[in-house]
Amino acid sequence: MPRLADQGCYLASEATFYRVLRAAGQQQRRGRSQRPRRYAAPTTHAAKAPNQVWSWDITYLPSPIRGKYYYLYLIEDIYSRKAVGWEVYEMESGEKAAALLQRSVIGEQCLHEPLVLHSDNGAPMKSVTLLSKMYELGITPSRGRPRVSNDNPYSESLFRTLKYCPQWPQDGFASLDAARLWVRDFMRWYNNDHRHSRIRFVTPTERHRGLDHQILARRHELYEQAREKRPERWSRETRNWEPIGTVLLNPDREQNVEKKAA
Repeated sequence: MPRLADQGCYLASEATFYRVLRAAGQQQRRGRSQRPRRYAAPTTHAAKAPNQVWSWDITYLPSPIRGKYYYLYLIEDIYSRKAVGWEVYEMESGEKAAALLQRSVIGEQCLHEPLVLHSDNGAPMKSVTLLSKMYELGITPSRGRPRVSNDNPYSESLFRTLKYCPQWPQDGFASLDAARLWVRDFMRWYNNDHRHSRIRFVTPTERHRGLDHQILARRHELYEQAREKRPERWSRETRNWEPIGTVLLNPDREQNVEKKAA
């Protein structure tokens, strides 16, 4: 529906779309994905613009050989949900993480600007090399609580999107190069084409560049015009196309901020 709205096309109400989907048996959750569970909230940081709070983590990428893995290092901006840096290696290493962080900061042109980098408590995250690089770049470290699995929700959510996408290779990645090429293509799609539900169905790149306000204003205007033409079809207000404001590292507290601002 957001894609149709961006094309200036309004076919029917969202309730009608969902009614047709239910009748066709298309409302079930797809693939292997299960509904995410909620956990207790960690200490939070607030992002009011891109490149203020980043989240980073490492996840396993399987190979066809049992017990052999590749490792995806990923840095995400929590304000825009854009993946600002990533690389695939054959090992976990604080040195490689430090190099990726420096490339990401240079790529985003935010050297020595106030930036928080959040992670869990893994060994690469606590390495002296990475901490030294953060100090050199003027970055404030933030880590989740020990033995709490969901204190890095943004990275975990992106990894979940990656591993449950239809193109995920069920038999693993044949080589390091194959893993790197697949991740490169996924990240291009995710950043530039994926309409993210948590940022009002704009792409992470659009949000990162500040284009979401203009896009969402056009959608709001289209929905208002549709309601004016057929007011009897609308029992409530149109969908909320207001841009997302401040984003908190703690998503539960973020929801409370949105409620107060509504």
